[in-house]
Amino acid sequence: MKVHLSFFSAFVSIVFFIIFSNTTYGQPETIWTKTFGGNGYDRGYSVQQTSDGEYILTGYTSSYGAGGHDVWLIKTDASGDTLWTKTYGGNNGDNGESVKQTSDGGYIIIGDKDGYPSHSDVWLIKTNSDGDTLWTKIYGGNSDDAGKSVQQTSDGGYVLACYTESYGAGYSDFWLIKTDANGDTLWTRTYGGNNSDGCKSVQQTSDGGYIVAGTTESYGSGEMDAWLVKTDASGDTIWTKTFGGDSDDRGWSARQTSDGGYILTGGTASFGAGGEDVWLVKTDASGVIVWEKTFGGNGYDRGQSVEQTTDWGYIITGYNKSINNGIEDIWLIKTNAAGDTVWTKTFGLFGGKGQSVQQNSDGGYIITGGIEYEAGGSDVLLILVAPDTGFIAIEDSPRLYPNSFLLDQNYPNPFNPTTTISFELPMSTTVNLSIYNVTGQLVETLVNEHKNVGYHSVIWNASGVGSGLYFYRIEAGDYSETKKCLILK
Repeated sequence: MKVHLSFFSAFVSIVFFIIFSNTTYGQPETIWTKTFGGNGYDRGYSVQQTSDGEYILTGYTSSYGAGGHDVWLIKTDASGDTLWTKTYGGNNGDNGESVKQTSDGGYIIIGDKDGYPSHSDVWLIKTNSDGDTLWTKIYGGNSDDAGKSVQQTSDGGYVLACYTESYGAGYSDFWLIKTDANGDTLWTRTYGGNNSDGCKSVQQTSDGGYIVAGTTESYGSGEMDAWLVKTDASGDTIWTKTFGGDSDDRGWSARQTSDGGYILTGGTASFGAGGEDVWLVKTDASGVIVWEKTFGGNGYDRGQSVEQTTDWGYIITGYNKSINNGIEDIWLIKTNAAGDTVWTKTFGLFGGKGQSVQQNSDGGYIITGGIEYEAGGSDVLLILVAPDTGFIAIEDSPRLYPNSFLLDQNYPNPFNPTTTISFELPMSTTVNLSIYNVTGQLVETLVNEHKNVGYHSVIWNASGVGSGLYFYRIEAGDYSETKKCLILK
C-alpha cells in the first residue's frame, strides 16, 4: 500500500508536535560553586555579569573590614575565582544590597549605613572598575532608612528604591530617590499609607518611568500584600496594584517583560500548598493579573529574585524549606512563558538562601546568596548553573502561529552588554535584522537568512561597541520596522 508523501509528512509532524509539546528541558548541571568568607557572618545579596564576562557581587562581611559588618564588593573571573575584594564601612553594621555595573565600567552599590546607637541611613557608593571609591552619598532622616535596589538610568543618573521610617505617611513607606550622575538628589517620592510598607526593587521601564515592588500593610485584602507601584519619569504615580489574600503575602522582585507587562515574585501564605509558597505573578502593562502560580510544599518557601529568560520564560531563585525538614536550601525554578514549571533545582546546601539570579550571556544562570553553618557563621555563595538542556517545549512559545509581522522591543533595555531581540513571522521569508548607529552607519548584521513562520529571537552581544543610542531594523518580505535600544556601559 502506498502512502502519499505529503500525508505521511504531515502525520509525522503531528506526532512530533504531540511528543515534543509535552517535553521539558533536562535539569541543568551545576558548573561550579564558590564560597567567600572568614570566621564571621558573610552573605551575598546581588550579582551581575559584567561586560568582560566576569561577575560582580555585593553583600556584607563581618569577617573582614573595619568592624561590625561592612559592605563587601567581590569581583571574580568567569570561573568564579576572586580577582579582588573591597570593603566599605565603619565600626557598626553596614550592608550592600544591590550592585550594578555603570556606563564608565565602574560600579554603583546601594545599601545602608548603621549610625548606632542612633539610626541607619541609605548609603550609595560609586566606585571605579577596580572597586576604589569615587564618591559616596548618604540619604536619610531621624529614623531608620535603608537602600534596597539601584539602577543607572538612561540619563546617566541613578534611581534608588529604599525603605524609610523618616518620611512618608505611616510607620514606614516606599521611598524612591532620583539622582544625577554624581549622586546628588534631583527628586524624592514616598508611597504608602498609615501602616508599614517596604520597598524591595526598582527598574526603569521602557517609557522612562519606573516599576517599584515590595510589600504593603496599608492597602490590600490581608495582613500583608504584595504591592506594585508604576510611576512616570518624575516619580508621580500612574497606578498601584496590590496582590494577596487573607494571610501574609510579600512582593520581593519585579521586572518589566518583553510584552510591556510585569513579572513579580515573592511569597504567599494565602495561596498554594501551605506555610508560605514561592509566588509568581504576571501582569499586563496596567498591572492587571494575567496569571499567577505558586511553587512549594507544606513548609516556608519564598522567591527572592526573578528575571525573564531569552526563551520568554522566567528564572526564580529563593529558598525552599519544604524538602529538608524545615532547613533552608537554595531553590532555582525555571518556568515557561505561561509560568508552568519546566524544571526546579535545589543545591543540597542546607542553610542556603538564594538572593539574586541572572541569566548570563551563554544562557546559564548565576546565583548569589548565603550559606549558614550549624557550628555558626555564614559565607557568601556564588553558583553557576549550565544552560538548559534537552528539547524546548513547543508549548513554551506564547504565540505559536503569528498572524502578522512584529518586531518586539529588545529586552532588557537599557542593557550591558547583551540583549535579546525578538520578532514574529506569519510566513516563511528572508529576514535581515541589522544594528545601526545614530548616524545611520551599519554596526552589525544579526540575521540575514531565510526564516520559517513563527516566533524568533536573537541575542546581540554589544561588548565591542560603545555606550549610546542604537537602532535595530528588520526587513522581511514587504515588512520593515525600526526600533531604538540603549547601551549603558
